[in-house]
This record gives sequence, structure tokens and C-alpha cells, in this order.
Amino acid sequence: MRARILVFYGTTNGQARKVARAVAETFRAEGAAVDLVDAASRTDPAPELYTACVVTASVHIGGFQRSVRRWVKAHASALNVAPTAFVAVCLGVLEHNPKTDRDLDAIVERFFSRTGWRPSVRKIVAGALAYTQYNWLKRWAIQRIARKAGGATDATRDWEYTDWKDVKQFARGFHASLSASPIVHADTEVFARTTEVLVARRSVA
Repeated sequence: MRARILVFYGTTNGQARKVARAVAETFRAEGAAVDLVDAASRTDPAPELYTACVVTASVHIGGFQRSVRRWVKAHASALNVAPTAFVAVCLGVLEHNPKTDRDLDAIVERFFSRTGWRPSVRKIVAGALAYTQYNWLKRWAIQRIARKAGGATDATRDWEYTDWKDVKQFARGFHASLSASPIVHADTEVFARTTEVLVARRSVA
């Protein structure tokens, strides 16, 4: 059966949108039907109508987009009984610094705790330095962070760090995991996770 997948995303400077589009395009290339929805559009898709859902958001001021948090919290019960993935876009992953990694883990965990959602798969990908889109104060602050992390500080252009090959490989793996699992409906209660494959099990009445 052809999978129908929702890719729901939130973005601040556009990189998370590009990541979400790459994921959606990969799913389509694998034969899935895909709906790509921007959280800012105020569209309220129902997760129950999909075989699986992928949520993509970027870290901004220590958290993720409010529109994404609101939608995930509203649909947490449905998301928790379906194959789902969360893709976080953040430049901090480039630092390879244990403290930064812990801080990022805390941001992601806080998002899950506040929304009540526990995705079956999570992934963090590097974002971009969109200098040309920042105001002067943010540009100055980001340059300081980038310099400390060993990133680019030339603010006359944007710098992209996303590994697109890795993003597409992740999407293909997630899509492949769906064919290894039965179609999941709203009455599925339990998830069992093995590596990156989620197997949905029906509860015994």
C-alpha cells in the first residue's frame, strides 16, 4: 500500500523549510504521497489521516517555533500512536562540544516534555548562517557565536552547513521502515523501536 506522509515544519530563516522540502521530495521519489505543510500557514492537518508524520523545526532562542509546539501539543495523542520522526535543525551540532550537545539535548527534551510527544525517531541536522537575513544586532551576535564554534564570519553572504546527502538518506531509511511495519491507525497503542525501525503492535483486548 502506498504510504501517505505528512511533513509538517516550522522555520525562522528558511533553512528548516529547505530541510522539510528535501525530506518530502525524497519520500515522493520513493513512491509516497506527501503533504508538506508550513506551521505558519495555520493549517491544521490531522495526523490520523496519514501513514506517518515527520515534524521539522529549527532551534531559535533556545526553543522551537511556537506554531510547531502548538500543533504538536494539540495532536500529541495521535502522533504517539503512529510512526513519527522529529528533525531538529541547529548549527550547534557543528561545534562537537559536549556542553553544546547537552544543551541541545535539553532543548529537544523540553520540547517533548511540554508537548507530550515522543517520536519514534529523532535526528539533528546542521542548519545555515543566514547573515543576509539578520538585522545588525543579530548578525553581530551570530558572528560571535560562529567565531567561537569555528564557523564562517563573513556576513556579506549566507553559509549553508546542511548535509543534504545525509538528510535524504535519513528520509529513505524512515520510508523503508514503514514497509517493515503494518499500517498504523488511531487505535494502535504500543511502539517498539529497533534502531530506526518502528514496529506498531495492536493491544490485545
